[in-house]
Amino acid sequence: MNYRLAGKHLGLLFMVLSAIILLVATWSGAVVLMGDARESRAAGALLISGVIGILGGGVLWLAGRSDRGALRRREALLLVAASWLFGAALAGLPYFVWACLAGDEFPAHRFLSPVNCYFESMSGLTTTGATILTGIDTLPRTILLWRALTHWLGGLGIVVLFVAVLPAMGVGGKRLFQIEAPGPDPEGVHPHIRQTARILWFIYLGLTVIQTIALRLAGMDWFHALCHTMATLATGGFSTVDSSVGGFNSVAVDIIVIFFMIVAGVNFGLYYQLMTRRVQSVWRDTELRLYLALMGGGALIVVLCLVSQTLHLTTGESVEPSVGQAVRHGVFTTVSIQTTTGFGTADFNHWPTLAKIVLLALMLVGGSAGSTSGGVKVIRIWIAIKVMAAEIEHIFRPNVVRPLRLGGSAISPELRLSTIAYVLGVVVLLCVGTCLIMLLEPDDAIDVTTASTSCLATLCTIGPGLAKVGAIENYGWLTDGSKIVLSLLMALGRLEVFAIIVLLQPRFWRGN
Repeated sequence: MNYRLAGKHLGLLFMVLSAIILLVATWSGAVVLMGDARESRAAGALLISGVIGILGGGVLWLAGRSDRGALRRREALLLVAASWLFGAALAGLPYFVWACLAGDEFPAHRFLSPVNCYFESMSGLTTTGATILTGIDTLPRTILLWRALTHWLGGLGIVVLFVAVLPAMGVGGKRLFQIEAPGPDPEGVHPHIRQTARILWFIYLGLTVIQTIALRLAGMDWFHALCHTMATLATGGFSTVDSSVGGFNSVAVDIIVIFFMIVAGVNFGLYYQLMTRRVQSVWRDTELRLYLALMGGGALIVVLCLVSQTLHLTTGESVEPSVGQAVRHGVFTTVSIQTTTGFGTADFNHWPTLAKIVLLALMLVGGSAGSTSGGVKVIRIWIAIKVMAAEIEHIFRPNVVRPLRLGGSAISPELRLSTIAYVLGVVVLLCVGTCLIMLLEPDDAIDVTTASTSCLATLCTIGPGLAKVGAIENYGWLTDGSKIVLSLLMALGRLEVFAIIVLLQPRFWRGN
């Protein structure tokens, strides 16, 4: 294991992230100079954090600058895991410094706990959207912008950005990209790996510009439009107000956000195919059809469940039963949950049991491979179902050998095994996580629904769960131990389980 080489690249990543922090501090400094003294402490916090990050990253880079070797698989795995685990600490530093400067000021006092800072930043970078905060509306815009930006950076992955902008990665960049890319071998973009990362980021940036303008035209100001765009395309869910998207009470805003949540949940490789005019191959994509069918079917069931229900909104208001309200809030919530965005317009804690079961199932499924969504991924669920069906047939027709196919291509034994292993890993982690949360919380403060859905919501990077971590609740009341467990589940979910679990293997650290 070449620790110096991994440390060198981690240092470069820290310096890139710190430079972005300093850019936000510069924007905030301009706001302060224009007369808004409320932002001064927040600007100072980002400035201090950026300088600390540059210095820390510089030390790591200097320690390994003489090593010009290429990243091998072990170093790439270590670097990706370290990037998220330690990158979240750096991303949370502005919260802590700001809290120290602001003291007991509401809601800055929540960030006087380093665990809370780590939880919030990990939730941002992994695009989970779970928060420990109340009073989000009262946060300085500088903090809100940095909070939304952690989503945007985590959407396609700070490691993919790293590969895109730092040509010094060389051959090792391919290993990083393969480990970071969400899903089992996303297809659609196949040029040089650094150019691949750049193409994905140009698509991502273009969608960001389009949605921001659309939300501005729908009535949001530029700041709220940009923050909600970054959270939408990253399928994250951090809002600039406590009542989430529902706080804007705009049908136009709801429709725009629904559309771009769906867009963000699609394999980004398909957009590259659209750019190269391969429209038919896009529509023939099996996962895309399944993704849209699941979303449409789930939305239909939820809407039917809500037609006769009084709906409790995220603003605290209630609306009388109607088809229009059922469609508006049912479709929005279904899309938000399946794409693992976590935005809300209504409190689904009060919804009928069937509607909640559908939402829980969609939480587990998630979006497409190669998208910014979390969850198990549609394609993995479909492969697992095909494998199960084949095994059932094998029981009564043992002599029949039928190759499993997906979109006309045979599913390799390796992909079958990795898919089943991944699904099993998710189930095991959900069970272990739930047990740990139940043990770490006082008996009178937790219930099985809260514990299990908090683990599901963090491992699948959704944000809201049910009961005490529902759509209008937060995670701030949990003990530090539970927040650490849930933070690790977020990282495991974002890196698709095995990239971090492999670090627990003693043999990983031995040999070449």
